[in-house]
Amino acid sequence: MSPHRNGAGWLHLWLLRQPWTEPPGAPLQTGELDESERKRASAFLRPHDRLLYLTAHIALRRILAAYLDTVPGEVRLSRTSCPACGGLHGKPVVVGTSLHYSLSHTSGLALFGVATEPLGVDVEVLPSEETVEMCSPALHPDEQAELARYPRARRQLPFGRLWTRKEAYLKGLGTGLCRDLAADYLGEADDGPAPSAPRGWVVDNIACGSEHVNHIAAAAVVDGVGRPTNARWLPADCLYSAYSAELLGPDFRVGTKS
Repeated sequence: MSPHRNGAGWLHLWLLRQPWTEPPGAPLQTGELDESERKRASAFLRPHDRLLYLTAHIALRRILAAYLDTVPGEVRLSRTSCPACGGLHGKPVVVGTSLHYSLSHTSGLALFGVATEPLGVDVEVLPSEETVEMCSPALHPDEQAELARYPRARRQLPFGRLWTRKEAYLKGLGTGLCRDLAADYLGEADDGPAPSAPRGWVVDNIACGSEHVNHIAAAAVVDGVGRPTNARWLPADCLYSAYSAELLGPDFRVGTKS
């Protein structure tokens, strides 16, 4: 995760603990979001779901703004066409730059990836036994065989590790779950801890907190920018305080040129 800008490719991962409730007297900086983000946030029926969405997207804009040496409200986000169906829900892009990013959030935790190459990230809560049973038949046959080596009551963690790797990779491709889950093998290699990723990609699980926290995360990135194994933590107050260009530290700025 070197922050140095020497022309070589790079990948950075950031984690944020999301609040369960919005602290009184510390309003979220929703004015930094664009109209489509505010509209989507207002569509959530449950206040907690709305809070999770808002905090993830405010943090995302502040991260990208810090890299690009601009302000959050000036960051323009869009999506490419999905390579599987042509819909406008493909890879997220920062308009007018060559920066790549990916965002994933679940109850209590958000994961952000920023890189010089296409990437995807995913974070999930430890799945239930019912989820494992329901989703496993859709996986690659070799992945199913690996999970079958575990007793049913112990498959949640290995399934969660596999599922986050698969989702991260599919997000990196830009297809998401439109792509057949059995098309790619992302299981654990028998001869080492690193997953056997599809050719041209590096995919790995990343640490996302102490062992008692039931979150699992992974990142996938085009080969050549390093292995995604570590993430830095963002300060919790970055959601409420006035935006600072020094959020990530001065070494992380890359400017706005494509």
